[in-house]
Amino acid sequence: MNDNDASVEVFASGNPALIAVAKSILDDAEIVYSVWGENTQHLFGFGSIGTGYNLLTGPIRIMVMPDDEESALGLLADVTESGEESNDEGPDIP
Repeated sequence: MNDNDASVEVFASGNPALIAVAKSILDDAEIVYSVWGENTQHLFGFGSIGTGYNLLTGPIRIMVMPDDEESALGLLADVTESGEESNDEGPDIP
């Protein structure tokens, strides 16, 4: 992706495992993306101590071109910080 000024954020997290999952999903869908802040988490201050990401640089962000935004958001909708997948079709438990 060359034109980062036109890109839009579709995912952000301080959890490297979730970033890896999101990148894998986008790779499988052949959606071109860029990752912002992945290599700057430990350059400033105390790194990611206590928050999962550096407070100065913010969380790691995955960016795509506007034409791919809707598809990427749909694919990444179930990737959550809690590690649980959302399941709207599951049974109601009393």
